[in-house]
Amino acid sequence: MSQNENEETAENRENRENPRGVQPDGGAGQLRKEPSKELPPEVPPANRAAEREAEAGAAEPEAPEPRAPEPEPAGPDDRPDAGPDAGPGVVEPELTGRQRLVKGLWPPRASRAQLIMAVLLFVLGLGLAIQVRSTSDNSALRGARQEDLVRILDELDDRTQRLEDEKQGLVDQRTELENSSDQADEARKQTAEKQKQLGILAGTTAAQGPGITMTVTDTKGAVEADMLLDAVQELRAAGAEAIQVNDVRIVANTYLTDGSGGKGISVDGHEIGRPYRFKVIGKPQDLEPALNIPGGVVQTLEKEQATVAVSRSNKIVVDALRSAQRPDYARSSSE
Repeated sequence: MSQNENEETAENRENRENPRGVQPDGGAGQLRKEPSKELPPEVPPANRAAEREAEAGAAEPEAPEPRAPEPEPAGPDDRPDAGPDAGPGVVEPELTGRQRLVKGLWPPRASRAQLIMAVLLFVLGLGLAIQVRSTSDNSALRGARQEDLVRILDELDDRTQRLEDEKQGLVDQRTELENSSDQADEARKQTAEKQKQLGILAGTTAAQGPGITMTVTDTKGAVEADMLLDAVQELRAAGAEAIQVNDVRIVANTYLTDGSGGKGISVDGHEIGRPYRFKVIGKPQDLEPALNIPGGVVQTLEKEQATVAVSRSNKIVVDALRSAQRPDYARSSSE
């Protein structure tokens, strides 16, 4: 132990024995002044600084040497494509145009109002698409020219007018029967006229009048029975009153079939040869356009490499007759 520490220990012992620093004398009540102590020799400043550094080094433990941080396992956010939330040391690769588009569109960042508007627009577009498809897909006149459409409208107007005239004729007949003084004679007259009309429709009476003739020349034998049947139906719809194909009269119960071995066509069991010649009585202005409409009879036959010739005439004679047959079951209600 150093000299300074011995002196400090002796001084502390004396202070405990006499805390006030007064020592009793031999006489009663007399006090003796404590002699002044000598100060320890002053330590030079250089030695004092060295002592402080030694004391500080003894008090503080030596710091361990820094070690390099161990690499942590790479997580999902440490990958190059982790996005903007990745660590500061991660560098994102440059994205392509498609990747930027996908990144901007997904996940969607739409508000509720935008979602509602998108649903409404989708429903509106779907409704418009359904309406356009329903009105245009199955339209047979979708590719028709303007003059064809005008001609079809004229044909419909003529057909309407023809029905109106027929209605007016029936009304006039009823009026004549009601106002005639001799209703029996008037009834017989109208009955005879009606019989002639029904005879023309049934094919039991020859007929003549304005109309058209149509000749179908089929050199390759490609025309089939259903094509001629379509022609008959189209002529009837256009107002034909009497039709004859070659030497066979067309009536309400007429049927057409292909001939045996695919050669020729049979009408009501009678084979007819080529060319097929139609004689039709009716209004020529209605009959001819009905055959020439887009996708109609003439175009269908021409697709089969057949030649179709249609001509109008003021007098067409239909002289092929059908024998009157008594029905097996139907009877007149007046009998």
